[in-house]
Amino acid sequence: MSEEKVLLVDDEQDFLKALSERMQTKGLQITSANSGEEAIKAVGDEFFDAVILDMKMPGLDGIETLKKIKEINPDVQVILLTGHATVDKGIEAMKLGAMDFLEKPAEINSLMEKIKTAKTNKMLILEKKTEEEIKSILNEKAW
Repeated sequence: MSEEKVLLVDDEQDFLKALSERMQTKGLQITSANSGEEAIKAVGDEFFDAVILDMKMPGLDGIETLKKIKEINPDVQVILLTGHATVDKGIEAMKLGAMDFLEKPAEINSLMEKIKTAKTNKMLILEKKTEEEIKSILNEKAW
């Protein structure tokens, strides 16, 4: 399996740098964003296996960023990270399409498993869409 491509979004520079480096040593291809706005632009420009998104950021917070990311690419797999977890925010995030919700500091092996699950989910979604497209084409051609 090829290396997972991950967008890491957090406004805390030191945390972002440290987590990026740890994830790269685990073989992940990391793109970093310092804000919700940067994350939205990155998702519009590239495809990612997973987006690791901080919940509490100045400007666009994690929930607003999640909404906008899902508008651009509904299939993207988003894992929210927060040091300020509440059940209500976790439920709201899941309803908006977040794949998972973890508290900081997330244990790296647990986060790696979530990323692998995200990539698998993304591949299954793409496979299903491809099957539906093929069926549609075959039905239209009436061979």
